[in-house]
Amino acid sequence: MDQVSKLDNYRRILQQVVEKHAGVKSLEGQPESVPICDPVHDNYLLMSVGWDKTGRAHYIIFHLRLKEGKVWVEWDGIEYGIAHDLLEAGIPKEDIIMAFYGREPRPLTELVAA
Repeated sequence: MDQVSKLDNYRRILQQVVEKHAGVKSLEGQPESVPICDPVHDNYLLMSVGWDKTGRAHYIIFHLRLKEGKVWVEWDGIEYGIAHDLLEAGIPKEDIIMAFYGREPRPLTELVAA
């Protein structure tokens, strides 16, 4: 697969992952999940927006980004880890970078993926 096809495939996968998580219904009185997919700038986020019992809620659940031909997990607020969804969708672990671990981004390892 050439680089352009690979990136197009990754964009499709990232959008599907975001939309899958956005499709989970919020409980009554809970903030809404808002998918944000920007294939031009290669950013894919799921936000939580609305009101909860503590007040205004506005935060990132997860943020994925295509950079240098790889999927960078910039933020992961998913309990089991968003990398599991990426692997399941067909992105190889060597193309997943865990950017939020320390100052130096690191590739996905068996330990992180477990």
